[in-house]
Amino acid sequence: MTPAQLSRQSDRPGHSAELRIAAQRLGPGVGRRRFLTVTGAAAALAFAVNLPGAGTAAAAELDTRKITEDPFTLGVASGDPLPTSVLLWTRLAPSPYEADGGLPAERVAVGWEIARDERFRRVVRRGSATAHPEFGHSVHVEVDGLDSGRVFWYRFRAGSWTSPTGRTRTAPARDARNSSLTLAAVSCQAYHDGYFTAYRHLADEDVDAVFHLGDYLYEYAVTATGGARAYTDLVLPDHFNRETLTLEDYRMRYGLYKSDPDLRAAHAAHPFVVTWDDHETENNYAGDTPENDVPPEEFLLRRAAAYRAYWENQPLRTPQRPTGPDMRLYRRLHFGRLAQFDILDTRQYRSDQAYGDGWQVPGPESEDPSRTMTGATQERWLTDGWKTSDARWNVVPQQVTFAQRRDVPTDAYKLSMDSWDGYPASRQRVLDGAEAAGIENLMILTGDVHVGYGFDLKKDFDDPESRTVGTEVVATSIASGKDGSEKPANWDNLTRANPHLKFYNGRRGYAVVTLGTDQARADFRTVSAVTTPGSPVSTAGSFVTEAGNPGLTPA
Repeated sequence: MTPAQLSRQSDRPGHSAELRIAAQRLGPGVGRRRFLTVTGAAAALAFAVNLPGAGTAAAAELDTRKITEDPFTLGVASGDPLPTSVLLWTRLAPSPYEADGGLPAERVAVGWEIARDERFRRVVRRGSATAHPEFGHSVHVEVDGLDSGRVFWYRFRAGSWTSPTGRTRTAPARDARNSSLTLAAVSCQAYHDGYFTAYRHLADEDVDAVFHLGDYLYEYAVTATGGARAYTDLVLPDHFNRETLTLEDYRMRYGLYKSDPDLRAAHAAHPFVVTWDDHETENNYAGDTPENDVPPEEFLLRRAAAYRAYWENQPLRTPQRPTGPDMRLYRRLHFGRLAQFDILDTRQYRSDQAYGDGWQVPGPESEDPSRTMTGATQERWLTDGWKTSDARWNVVPQQVTFAQRRDVPTDAYKLSMDSWDGYPASRQRVLDGAEAAGIENLMILTGDVHVGYGFDLKKDFDDPESRTVGTEVVATSIASGKDGSEKPANWDNLTRANPHLKFYNGRRGYAVVTLGTDQARADFRTVSAVTTPGSPVSTAGSFVTEAGNPGLTPA
């Protein structure tokens, strides 16, 4: 941690008193397992104080006539579509840059409705939900009993205020023999690195769902002028100009991000399926191991705060609601018989990065077969799920680069210890599991690296002539890394060192993937700049892979 970071943290509010007491009871040198077992009661008590149904949750209901400013400043969202159900989300925040969102610590009744048409003349479901202050006045509504495979519109009401209208859709029936599915893959949206222009273009795309592959927000400080956005007509509050640590910090940071109109437009246009990477909590953390040298109980408090704020601010269902510093985020979705999606969490359960992280020469430490990227339970869940899959395409949305990625075309190469290259035994077990299950059409969706890649997945990455067993589509960042370039400085080295790398572009944007019965197509969409708003979008490259014949070829 830099001196400036330490200075900013020394004069700021810390974790709540209840969480601090729980951490002190843990004592030094305690990992996640002990946090949840030996002293689990203390930790559970600390979190229960701020859960609806206990303590302050008994407070009176707010008279919604007292809401005098628009509470829907963060927009609406939907997520995790099932054949007869969607999850609808909003969060009430008349003052999104404040810790309490501008509302008192009282629960708020929020009406909702979902219709077959944009004008809500054919409403099919309506009801009321409670926005609890303990959950940052967020609302998660699981609407059931819907027709499969169709578009719906939805909105919320609080008092005299009506939210923007959102558009969503249910998944096809589980046994439907659907012939086409279009998705977008996005990742890495550092607010301080530029505008979310790509989201404005994505809002206009005709896609069935958007898969967010991590780094929805960044914990780093954002200056009063918005960093690279260089605002001249807006001054952000000082509390954004520090690293996020507490629940209040993370809540306000989501308030900042979700106040972006382009992000709100994309959420309102499409259902999202989200998973996190590292920056939603802290750069390159691994399991219960933080980036910096802080006591493990201190980091677990931070992780608990980050996970809770993540759930509060994302369109996630009840099974994903966290318990203390743990949150079950990996899950499986089906889109008829065409596609099975196994959404992974490669951050919460992984072994610590080998050789101190970064780009390193691989060796016994990184190649230790006991090392894991997913944890044993999630790995078993993934491979067992493939054994029963009847889908044409088995797609794995996850965070970090899966294919081997040597940095130079010589024997003195290095690999990224934070990617699957730092966990090669774990990667091989996944590939072996796919082969054993008879998975022919494996596709990995990846974020993290702020560039667009298209990879062939090889049975043996050290042998360019070995069999291709799948494809990997890496979505570039929405804004992270600022404007980027078509050919980054290492373009020549990476393309020469990795013959299975079929596409490489360093501009910002997203990927659109269309799955069909005979082939899949990947279009890499990029914008020319993000440090200035309003850049046009273009297609930097298009590739197809045939069903039953994996490997990317130019479209």
